[in-house]
Amino acid sequence: MISTWRERKARRRACGKIPSLSNNISEQKMEVRIPRHFLCPISLDLMKDPVTLSTGITYDRESIEKWIEAGNFTCPVTMQVLKNMEQIPNHTIRRMIQDWCVDNRSYGIERIPTPRIPISSIQVFEILSSITSATQRGNHSECMELVKKIKNFGRECERNRRTIVSNGTGSVLSATFHKFASVKDNSAEELLEEILEVLPWTCPLDTEGKSYLGSSESLRRMVSFTTSGSISRRRNAVLAIKDVLSSGHRRKDLAEIDGAMEALFKLVKEPICSTTTKSSLVIIYYLVTSNDEKIKARFADMGLVSLLVEILVDSDRSICEKALGVLDGIFSVKEGLEKGYNHVLTIPVLVKKLLRISDLVTEFSVSALLKLCKNDEKRDQERSVLVEALQAGAFQKLLLMLQVGCNERTKEKVTELLKLMNNKRNTAECIESMDFKQLARPF
Repeated sequence: MISTWRERKARRRACGKIPSLSNNISEQKMEVRIPRHFLCPISLDLMKDPVTLSTGITYDRESIEKWIEAGNFTCPVTMQVLKNMEQIPNHTIRRMIQDWCVDNRSYGIERIPTPRIPISSIQVFEILSSITSATQRGNHSECMELVKKIKNFGRECERNRRTIVSNGTGSVLSATFHKFASVKDNSAEELLEEILEVLPWTCPLDTEGKSYLGSSESLRRMVSFTTSGSISRRRNAVLAIKDVLSSGHRRKDLAEIDGAMEALFKLVKEPICSTTTKSSLVIIYYLVTSNDEKIKARFADMGLVSLLVEILVDSDRSICEKALGVLDGIFSVKEGLEKGYNHVLTIPVLVKKLLRISDLVTEFSVSALLKLCKNDEKRDQERSVLVEALQAGAFQKLLLMLQVGCNERTKEKVTELLKLMNNKRNTAECIESMDFKQLARPF
């Protein structure tokens, strides 16, 4: 990066040019030359927030932060090792730049606003300590003011948000949420909403944070938030639940909460935003991939299988992966299989997704298709699933998968499917050549 900058600087010196701003006035192109000391040595652009390092060189804050975050611990101009990473705001240069902008406003140059001083780790620590103290006293109004302060700091810039997250904010806010989640009246509800708005910044939470947020009281309150209120409130509650369940704990506890599974089903059936839909599908996936067959059967009885099959007809990659993962989990129980057999689009949709969208979609489709086909001989059916899959062109796609290549686990399932279908090939078979027109040849 530094060599590139030096080359650019050398070219500029060789050409004798200084960056300029231009604006058409009276149909003539007028140029405004920017003083050299107003330019950031890294970006060569006008500095918006000049800061000085321990070497005495001034840079634009955004540029030097990117330089340091990239793992560089030297001054880009002097190449001296930085004694510390402290960035001191250069108010003198900043005021000079602002005055220069004002003097040249007739050329269309806007005055650079005075930047806000980024929050420090010490400030974050003090706010979090105050939140902990107010939580212990049960003062939710004081907590809310402090949480709002953190939220406002985080909204100012990405640097503030990183500082907030890196100082253990997630654990402190999770503990506060746990404390006030058990309050029976709605006096602390606004505080809980504010906390849920900040928590997505801190994901994934650490073990302590997940422990607080995964308590029965916290989960129950978050479930209640998913059923009513603003879109942001419902979305943030779902995101928090997803983060808690990602570690594999509390999944059964969530399923046992009254209305939790129904709330998740409703968020998929009546989507409010794509983030909420995807997060809800991930949570359902966590639940249906557990060892509790009752959970899978309950989702099947709600009508989740037919809902997902219809969603899969026209959805993006992310939704497809999550929906097929859920279907594969539900097909592990007989209730789920029956719902799959009864929907006319189940087999055509699964076959259609093979080799179409992503490797993960193909893997889930193969797994779900195998579960349906393995149980085909055990049921009194009017139509054979194996025959239907053959008519949809599954046999050719599965052969092609072996030729193109797939992971070992999927390869075993493909081989088993081919053996099952081979016995039915004389019954009916149909090749949909259009399914292969976008597939690259392996030779």
